[in-house]
This record gives sequence, structure tokens and C-alpha cells, in this order.
Amino acid sequence: MTDLLELIHTRRSIRRYTDQAVPPELVARLLSAAVWAPSAHNRQPWRFAIVEDGATKARLATAMGARLRRDLAADGLDAAAIERDTGRSYARISGAPLLILLCLTLADMDDYPDARRRGHEMTMAVQSAAMAGQNLLLAAHALGLGACWLCAPLFCADTVREALALPDDWQPQGLITVGYPAEEKTKTRALLETRVWWMDVEQDSYPVS
Repeated sequence: MTDLLELIHTRRSIRRYTDQAVPPELVARLLSAAVWAPSAHNRQPWRFAIVEDGATKARLATAMGARLRRDLAADGLDAAAIERDTGRSYARISGAPLLILLCLTLADMDDYPDARRRGHEMTMAVQSAAMAGQNLLLAAHALGLGACWLCAPLFCADTVREALALPDDWQPQGLITVGYPAEEKTKTRALLETRVWWMDVEQDSYPVS
């Protein structure tokens, strides 16, 4: 098996795919990897909606695009910019061989009478779902697939829920496009020393590579 650290360092967000479908057995392996993520209280609040049908992808892309168009118009963007952004969104969603909508539910999370603790419980559910998503992205890379996490569902959760007829308690968090890569990507990261504070030690005492 490919070394985990190498997978972490070589994974990229892939937005262009070939027309090749993702085999069902690989979809199952992606989901199996996702659900082995850690979760708060081990409540496993993640939920997944799998979209492969072209008509369903188009319906979702159209609904999300309409909502995006309204939001951008309210922001005062010019018509050309709005059409460019909505067109790019439609192409990414409708053109991916596989969509995995990552949601969360609070159904099994603890319920508290005060807003402070309820808010923390929600944050823990979000963190749990995000860890499942990271497992899925790494699994996709390990299996030779490309994937990209789109945050757009956060801005139109009701639209996504209606377009896919999701249960009322499913809260969309991210839309992951998946397929066989049709592009190669590079990426950079800020220097580690600009993001880390080593407590109570000399800052240059840790080698950074």
C-alpha cells in the first residue's frame, strides 16, 4: 500500500475528469474509508447522498446555479461575471462522473437546554463530518481517483436538500466530485514556521522539511 504520508503530500483537488464511470466497488471502498473516521462521542453523524444519474446531477446543478445567480446579482456583480461563475459551477457539478454529498445530522448528538452547549455539539458534528470527508479524499487518491470538495452546499443547503429530496435533518456540508483525473495539479503550502508556534522551546530547534 502506498505510504500514508506520501498520499497526504501528493493528494490534489481535481476538478476535471474523464468520462469513465467510477465502479460501484470503488464507491463502496470510498464510503467504507469515510465512516472509519473518528467522531465525537462515536455518534457518526455523517450521512452520504450518492449521485451518479445524469439527470439528477443536472437538476442539482441547475438548482444550485439559480441560487448562486440570485446571490451574485444581490451582490451587485455584472451579468458577465455572474454567467461565468454560474456556468463554471454547473459544469463542475453536472460533468463529474460521481457526486458524493456529505451531510450531517444531529439526531444522535447530545441535546442540551442551553445554546452554548448546543452550539458546541453542532461544531463537533461538523468536525466529525469533515474528518470523514478527509478520509474519503485520501481514499480516492489511493485508488487512483481524483476528487474535489466543493463548499457550495453550505450557501444553499435548503436548495440542495429540496433538489435531492433529502431527509429534513440532513444538513449538507460539502459536495465531493469524484472521477478519473483528466488533469494534473500542483499546489504549495505556506512555510510551516509561519503556522506553528512551538511552545517553550527555541523556534529553530525543530527541523522543518
